[in-house]
Amino acid sequence: MKFSTKTRYGVRTVLEIALHEHKNGIYQKEISENQQISYKYLDHIINSLKVAGLVTKAAGKKSGYVLTREPSEITIYDIHIAFEPGICVVDCLEPNFVCERIELCTLRGFWNGLNNQIIDYFKSVTIKDLMEDQIKLLDQQ
Repeated sequence: MKFSTKTRYGVRTVLEIALHEHKNGIYQKEISENQQISYKYLDHIINSLKVAGLVTKAAGKKSGYVLTREPSEITIYDIHIAFEPGICVVDCLEPNFVCERIELCTLRGFWNGLNNQIIDYFKSVTIKDLMEDQIKLLDQQ
């Protein structure tokens, strides 16, 4: 299972905004340069994050982006669902999937358990957690 580039870049974008949080926000150009994400692709990422209510423009015409909530209140799952409808490790867990073996398949329970663990993990990690890890990493250099 792979997570989309949009989800991965979305996490990087939100982390970058959180690390540079100030009154005027951080400009898209800076995010693009710091995270090595093309400016044009970053447009799509930021738009999805805005629609999801995770980021917004700071006040004023010449302002950058800020978070709409505290970093401790934004989870990796929040960011993921800005780009994808949810997490599903196998097709048979999809709500509309029809399987003739559902009554006989013990593996569905296994896949569902794994799926739930991934969702729980995504919900347990916040942007604040990643900020702290990033700061520790930078302090080691």
